[in-house]
Amino acid sequence: MTSTQRAAGFDGETLEIIAFRLHDQEFCVKTTTIREIRGWAPSTPIPHAPPEVIGVMNLRGTVIPIIDLAHKLGMKSTATNERSAIVVAEVHNMVIGLVVDRVSDILTVQGSQVQPVPEVTASFDKSFAEGIIANESGMICFLNLARMFKERETEELAA
Repeated sequence: MTSTQRAAGFDGETLEIIAFRLHDQEFCVKTTTIREIRGWAPSTPIPHAPPEVIGVMNLRGTVIPIIDLAHKLGMKSTATNERSAIVVAEVHNMVIGLVVDRVSDILTVQGSQVQPVPEVTASFDKSFAEGIIANESGMICFLNLARMFKERETEELAA
């Protein structure tokens, strides 16, 4: 086993991922965390919500929070349009909607393709990223939703 495999933690696995764009960057998550992909629909704002929470929407009788994923990742907020999508994911037994610019692809990759996120500075927090996947079309940042949304945080979103 190589240090790359050991660092990323996917040695020998075949991973199904869904890739999406935020601004000009490509990101992905495991398909096992995704419930569905919906076209953009306006959400209802919530007073005093955290800045990354755009609002809530009704998903077949269940009210779910809609998260501006770009803002959550420290990027400029997403300007939604007709190509925007809501990736509905389940994190810590809570369903949330993640706004992305567009869904790119569903891919199958080998665990050995996931490389560790390089150390940038001592203060750099790479906990949101599971690793980096380099492929023929560029680099894809592999996100870890469970670490991005801590269990306590998802409880607060539900409140």
